[in-house]
Amino acid sequence: MMESTNSQTQALCKACGLCCSGHLFSWVRLDANELDKVEKLGLRVVRDDPRQRGFLQPCPVWDGTCTVYASPDYPRSCKKYKCRQFKTLVDEKASLSDAMEEVRQAHEMIRELENSLPSSQAVSFRERLLTKMEDRSEENREFYEKALRLVSYFEDFFGVMDFFD
Repeated sequence: MMESTNSQTQALCKACGLCCSGHLFSWVRLDANELDKVEKLGLRVVRDDPRQRGFLQPCPVWDGTCTVYASPDYPRSCKKYKCRQFKTLVDEKASLSDAMEEVRQAHEMIRELENSLPSSQAVSFRERLLTKMEDRSEENREFYEKALRLVSYFEDFFGVMDFFD
């Protein structure tokens, strides 16, 4: 990857953060050999089920930017995850400006829905959104339709295909 592309992808990731903030995912998978190291970084590690070893989102070391990005113990799953916006930027199918606009749009849609969700520091946006989407009443229809648009946006522009899993 060219240096200018590298700096552009870093700018995009720092502006976005959706993969760290609990908006796209509720947890991140870890390898068994990472559990102790990652826990020492301050992440809430889940060890109970070998098929779902990882840490919960939102990531507690995300503070508008990743505070452990430069650590040698930075989780492998985090390192290898590349959203669709990242890939289109690397493949030069979109400009940084275009990718940033998609991120801005996602953040705007999230803010609009966030106001209708019960607040909870313990539960990710994603989980709160899915819970509220279970309400199929007429009173919740407008919220439900906006939430479906957001989920579709996550699929189309960020490549998240398993939001309901």
